[in-house]
Amino acid sequence: MTKVPVQFTLNGEEKAEFAESGATLLKVLREKIGDMSVKGGCQQGTCGSCSVIIDGALHLSCLTLAETCDGRSVQTTAGLEDAGVLHPLQRAFNEGFATQCGFCTPGMLMAAKALLDSNPAPSREDVIEAIAGNICRCTGYEPIIQAILSAAHANTLNAA
Repeated sequence: MTKVPVQFTLNGEEKAEFAESGATLLKVLREKIGDMSVKGGCQQGTCGSCSVIIDGALHLSCLTLAETCDGRSVQTTAGLEDAGVLHPLQRAFNEGFATQCGFCTPGMLMAAKALLDSNPAPSREDVIEAIAGNICRCTGYEPIIQAILSAAHANTLNAA
């Protein structure tokens, strides 16, 4: 299998790897770089658990070829905390018991972050639409929705 060089910024750090041509970003993140915060669920782009942010936009890492990320900025759940301080979304998920079994949590967090980055004061409908591509097998969407709205509200208060 042909290997291709791939360089990108992962959570603010430069990364360089040789990836098999056609390898997914999910595979490179987990198996080459060791970022286990990205979860591989369905591997078909239907569950959202592998969601990452690439250049500010939400992407499914199981459907994204690693070689297409060359020169780009990739953000995963592992990059949300800052110097041991949880991101407001992580705190809201913990405080609101929105993590449940935890399998969907990384994808939900990244979908929520992408939403709040573009819309700091979303409505409940905005939140529902933003996480619509993420499946929670615990069927506990309400705590997740409330956690995202709580984090948005806290950010709005801090910005005032």
